[in-house]
Amino acid sequence: MAPSFDWWAKGSHKGTPVVVKMENPNWSMVELEGPSEDDFLIGNTPTGPREKARGKNAKQLTWVLLLKAHRAAGCLTSIASTFVSLGSAIRRRVASGRTDTDNDNEADNTSSNENRTVKTRFYNCIKVFLWLSVLLLGFEIAAYFKGWHFGAPKLQLQYIFTAPFGVRDFFDWLYSRWVLIRVEYLAPPLQFLANVCIVLFLIQSIDRLVLCLGCFWIRFKRIKPIPKQDAVADLESGENGFFPMVLVQIPMCNEKEVYQQSIAAVCNLDWPKSKILIQVLDDSDDPTTQLLIKEEVHKWQQEGAHIVYRHRVIRDGYKAGNLKSAMNCSYVKDYEFVAIFDADFQPTPDFLKRTVPHFKDNEDVGLVQARWSFVNKDENLLTRLQNINLAFHFEVEQQVNGIFINFFGFNGTAGVWRIKALEDSGGWLERTTVEDMDIAVRAHLQGWKFVFLNDVECQCELPESYEAYRKQQHRWHSGPMQLFRLCLPDIIRAKISVWKKFNMIFLFFLLRKLILPFYSFTLFCIILPMTMFVPEAELPAWVVCYIPATMSFLNILPAPKSFPFIVPYLLFENTMSVTKFNAMISGLFQLGSAYEWVVTKKSGRSSEGDLVSLVEKEPKHQRAGSETNLDEMKAELQQEQKARKKKHNRIYTKELALAFLLLTASARSLLSAQGIHFYFLLFQGISFLLVGLDLIGEQVL
Repeated sequence: MAPSFDWWAKGSHKGTPVVVKMENPNWSMVELEGPSEDDFLIGNTPTGPREKARGKNAKQLTWVLLLKAHRAAGCLTSIASTFVSLGSAIRRRVASGRTDTDNDNEADNTSSNENRTVKTRFYNCIKVFLWLSVLLLGFEIAAYFKGWHFGAPKLQLQYIFTAPFGVRDFFDWLYSRWVLIRVEYLAPPLQFLANVCIVLFLIQSIDRLVLCLGCFWIRFKRIKPIPKQDAVADLESGENGFFPMVLVQIPMCNEKEVYQQSIAAVCNLDWPKSKILIQVLDDSDDPTTQLLIKEEVHKWQQEGAHIVYRHRVIRDGYKAGNLKSAMNCSYVKDYEFVAIFDADFQPTPDFLKRTVPHFKDNEDVGLVQARWSFVNKDENLLTRLQNINLAFHFEVEQQVNGIFINFFGFNGTAGVWRIKALEDSGGWLERTTVEDMDIAVRAHLQGWKFVFLNDVECQCELPESYEAYRKQQHRWHSGPMQLFRLCLPDIIRAKISVWKKFNMIFLFFLLRKLILPFYSFTLFCIILPMTMFVPEAELPAWVVCYIPATMSFLNILPAPKSFPFIVPYLLFENTMSVTKFNAMISGLFQLGSAYEWVVTKKSGRSSEGDLVSLVEKEPKHQRAGSETNLDEMKAELQQEQKARKKKHNRIYTKELALAFLLLTASARSLLSAQGIHFYFLLFQGISFLLVGLDLIGEQVL
């Protein structure tokens, strides 16, 4: 039972009560008195009401401090339990022995076509660096205890060839030869490569700073795309207003977790039924999933929704082939615009009313793109870090490019295209895994303009497991390099301004898609550890700490609630540079994994508001119709439960190898007393270790 605190509250109750809640179950709540009117009176005697209130406030402050101390003690105990659970998770992960090189029954069919030799080549290179670093660390420690002391950052030799030659001094002779090799042959090229990466780092940082300044200017001037007033007035005039024919496409593939909520959200779009057609483009190869989606479409057809179901027999070209096949339907010629939503996207009912008016009287506008919002951004640490990245992408990159140059990469969903722009650009092509960026580049070369609406949001899901996020990032970073190789001649020959060519080649492709993953991985994961073993080559502290911290601060500004995660965000971005660098090299040189396409796993989460709205709008006889297929629903549920049992966490070998490499380099930095370098390498190594053991996202096993 909670103790009574009436001993300090005798007399009349004055002031504003303040409630302080405690996490300890033995203490429910404490009521503290705020300042009363007597606290603001100036008495002539020291024993006036003000002195009494001062004594009472001192007691209240004491109890508040005690409550804070109690909460801190609770945090300490929770830290201990967290470490225990973390240790048990690591033990289970190691005992299971599953790695990213193992075959998985849930893997996509394309993974079987991937060249295993190409897949392991990058890992073998990392292992060579790891074993070499371990060997050099033992060599350096032995030299340190024999009197070879190092200053930071330059090597200070206390003696060379001072002892008489003998068996005992053979190590000194060997180490002196190693020092000369470092100075003469290893340090110059390593320093040159470090300087090149530093220059690229500074260029990319300047680009990031310019984008942030552009975003601040947009905020300061309150600049945003505004549709023509007559277009808005036409929408408000009713059925006779500006309601062009709109085709809505929902491409999906084996996504039984999300098909219901996406179809329901699109069918609830506020648009005249005679002016809209919904295409559910199902590429599923699972017969049960096909049946479930077909029945869902049939239910909405009974409710009067203008919706059709399409399934391809020959499933070529992934998503691009699916969209291309749908656009070849004869009735598409009757429609002027096409809105595209991936299977996990849930547009609000007024989505079309807020996007389509931007096309009226703007014949050169080919695309209107909305931003994404996420229903599961607070699910775990991985989703929080993804939210920071994507918030910057939409709030800064897409918005600034849309306002100032009317060009940005189409995000593949939550956008409305003018069908004439798609046709002029050559339609959907299956030549890369980023068909959305491909069509956007070709449309821009044809002179079409894009509009980004930062205030129009469409809810979707973030990958909750590191495995799903890793595969998604591989596709997002290998595809642009494939596209760059294919589009470069067309960009050079295009009849656009030199500035637009420069922006597309250098800024859009080279700087943000190639240089960023290159220097992130090379500088912080390879060069920095190597400078610990070759101390004659240096990396300044401002490169290791200050500029990365500043850039992380700028990246996190669009998501201010994520400021407590600024350090994990910095470390995680460097950790993901391994996957991004590998993907970039695969796409640039057309290696085996460049064409790998794996559908991102969904969990089927919906926001509370969406669930309430769907329940209110769902007709009652739909439930009765679903009872006839109750046996099929049970069978599907059993299959889903079996599939969940197959899910498991993995050990990622490349990340683990780099973790031990960085931790080895951090141990070597202790010999040179390099404080900032040591802490960076230590925490970055721990970050790689956590990611390599798959402890950052969804925990299954």
